[in-house]
Amino acid sequence: MSAGLKPLPLWLAPWRRLHRAWMLWHLADQRLRHLYDTPPPDEWVSVDCETTGLNPQRDQIIAIGAVRIKGNRVLTSERFSVLVKPSRAIAADAVKVHGLREQDVAGGLAPDEAMHQLLQFIGPRPLVGYYLEFDVALINRAIFPMLGVRLPQRQIEVSALYYDWKQRSLPPYQHGASIDLRLSTLMADLALPTRQAHDAVNDATMAALAFVKLRALLGQS
Repeated sequence: MSAGLKPLPLWLAPWRRLHRAWMLWHLADQRLRHLYDTPPPDEWVSVDCETTGLNPQRDQIIAIGAVRIKGNRVLTSERFSVLVKPSRAIAADAVKVHGLREQDVAGGLAPDEAMHQLLQFIGPRPLVGYYLEFDVALINRAIFPMLGVRLPQRQIEVSALYYDWKQRSLPPYQHGASIDLRLSTLMADLALPTRQAHDAVNDATMAALAFVKLRALLGQS
């Protein structure tokens, strides 16, 4: 079973209850208490962000895309998409990647409002993404000043699931071999449809499709 899909052990339950109470005490906006509820069974949210650059300590989010997953279905009708107005310039190299210019996001939401809407959409559901750590770092930087906490949801990395699956398919003498983890390679290998990359909703949808397929391949569907 992939590490990203393992259920939490029962012995952690008392600690989790104590941790939940502690985090709720620190939560600055009590309207978001539901982030710490028990997530609906077999539901996840795939998230992707476009940014002003590639430095998670300095750059900012300019677009967010998210889509809900329920069981083996990607609910593209239940998606979230916003532009966010940053307080810093968008790097030229970043514009070449996602095509978003400063004039394109000038009418975007203020970061606090965008984060509030995103958190309402996610709720307590675990997060799924492709290189999710980068997106989560930027989201946490945005929400910590307004909430006093970071994202509490479990996080599942699609590229890690793909790596696990590929390693299982290799003969023993090849275990540990390098695996091409590019999204285009991953989608082609899983025989999944692709969308134009570096669009937040498209990338979130592709990650969601890959997650659903990999759950089945890893025996978790």
